[in-house]
Amino acid sequence: MFRTILIANRGEIACRIIRTAHRLGVACVAVHSDADAGAAHVAMADAAVPIGGAAPAESYLRGDAIIAAALETGAEAIHPGYGFLSENPDFVEAVAAAGLTFIGPSAAAIRAMGLKDAAKALMAEAGVPVVPGYHGQNQDPEHLSGAADAIGYPVLIKAVAGGGGKGMRRVARPQDFMAALQGARGEARTAFGNDAVLIEKWIEKPRHIELQVFGDGTDAVHLFERDCSLQRRHQKVIEEAPAPGMTEEMRAAMGEAAVRAARAIGYQGAGTVEFIVDGSEGLRPDRFWFMEMNTRLQVEHPVTEAITGIDLVDWQLRVAAGEGLPASQDDLAIDGHAFEARLYAEDVPAGFLPATGTLSHLAFPDGVRADAGVRTGDAISPWYDPMIAKLIVHGPTRRTALQALARATEATEVAGCVANLDFLGALARHPGFAAGDVDTGLIDRDLDRLIAPPERPAAVTVLAVLAAAGLADRGAALTGFALWGALARDVTLRAGDAALTARLAVHGPGRATVTLDGVAHDCARRDGIWRIDGRPIRANLHRDGPRLTVFAGRAWGFGLPDPLARGSAAGPDAGHVLAPMPGLVKSIEVTAGQEVAEGDRLAVLEAMKMEHVLVAPRAGRIAELGVAAGDQVEAGAVLIGFEAAEAVDA
Repeated sequence: MFRTILIANRGEIACRIIRTAHRLGVACVAVHSDADAGAAHVAMADAAVPIGGAAPAESYLRGDAIIAAALETGAEAIHPGYGFLSENPDFVEAVAAAGLTFIGPSAAAIRAMGLKDAAKALMAEAGVPVVPGYHGQNQDPEHLSGAADAIGYPVLIKAVAGGGGKGMRRVARPQDFMAALQGARGEARTAFGNDAVLIEKWIEKPRHIELQVFGDGTDAVHLFERDCSLQRRHQKVIEEAPAPGMTEEMRAAMGEAAVRAARAIGYQGAGTVEFIVDGSEGLRPDRFWFMEMNTRLQVEHPVTEAITGIDLVDWQLRVAAGEGLPASQDDLAIDGHAFEARLYAEDVPAGFLPATGTLSHLAFPDGVRADAGVRTGDAISPWYDPMIAKLIVHGPTRRTALQALARATEATEVAGCVANLDFLGALARHPGFAAGDVDTGLIDRDLDRLIAPPERPAAVTVLAVLAAAGLADRGAALTGFALWGALARDVTLRAGDAALTARLAVHGPGRATVTLDGVAHDCARRDGIWRIDGRPIRANLHRDGPRLTVFAGRAWGFGLPDPLARGSAAGPDAGHVLAPMPGLVKSIEVTAGQEVAEGDRLAVLEAMKMEHVLVAPRAGRIAELGVAAGDQVEAGAVLIGFEAAEAVDA
């Protein structure tokens, strides 16, 4: 076993690798960008080396700096985690040339699976079923359009390099093909430096089922399947293992195909063979096709660990150190059911825009595995993926595990930054998902219901009023009380854009009345718990300056306005197009004085590895440009001065 390894990554995966390595007695070296100098993975490691600026290209993608850090600190091996350099064969070769061990597959195996078109051809030769489509070298737009016509619409345009939903577009009609191709190529060029695409048949009720494989370079086993069908914009949201509705016949067929794929390239380490499955008639052994192989550890690997009892990072370290497969196929079995939900800093009502901010409070419930790379007080940076944590639950049955997931979303506490907890909770309680009727289109079909804001209980608002008045804590029971009679005063809060004014009367220690919307609510505190109208409300409170959060089944946020403050209440200036999030201006697609129609493309903003197209809100004219391509902007920054058609006509 290695004495010291270097982890060429950051965030939750770096922390997760460190935990296993330390359990095995292996010391860990962290690398970090300037933005991550105080990050959690740096604090956990035995040593840390700075490698450059905040942008990934200046730090985590600098293979030379990472190898130099390993040599400098005496590390014997490098674990790449996932993302960044984990599937870069040139980096693997450079690691070996430096006399170090790469904890993962060979450069040849990565290259064999690195381009989706070549990988599909290789898998077809190995007897693995592949999706009908065009995987050729001719990238002429007219040729690709003709291939799409031959395959039959709808089709899927997909970047041949990379993954994560980037460079991918569904096209339903021939007349939409060229615009979709342009968008997919632009995104692929940005994300992977390669704008080549392939065309595949779009499956109407697709399920995304993948097989965890593990090889030692000679032989391989599979550790059963994961269902990753719950996706939005090709990004996985909730994963589970095993797949609902899976039959033994189907599992055997998919497992055999996955192991055949791993053996065909002499695979070493943890990998995932992804299949697209036609679920329109249930799970059938003749209705699954190879999509791609991820030659690394996957984000969703914890659900496999939960149902098998296997620590996959432990296996990675052992095999990379020269041991054979730690178990045979007959040694592996499924125990229960597991779910993983990806907790992101993102503004769901605003269209799932990635968010930034400082986590003023972060807490997870007991009984839940929370793989996190941030802590209370840490900032969510615009430079990297906005993941806060992965919530992993396990139960003896799918039903009990899903109930545990719903409870986990309710009991997880995040303040200081918007998060997608409500959305995850709504998914966990979705009747179709509960029934196992899952496909990749479920979220889009029911999106309005899934993102609908819940109605705030009156008791939550009453508790917020008590907290704003300083009465929520045990030691504040006498606040506002006078011997000669109840003191009454108005308390004003903000909930979203609405101002709420309540009348508070304190009657004695732990006794008050809060009148809200004309309804008087009796409040009594006993045994450290407030009872509103006779019912206890069990909630945690967090105050961060003028922001109060009540954690009661979800995070209910309130603003505490300063009564002495004065300022403009004006909304966003309709004469400007603003940046909806922090990001990099990839392109400005208009010029000053240009006339535009509603929906015309104005600019492309890149944030947290995704491109976001900004369009004209209405017909009008571009008055001025506030930024140029290549500028880094904050949320709310003025990008473009805009004159609506009415103003132009006037």
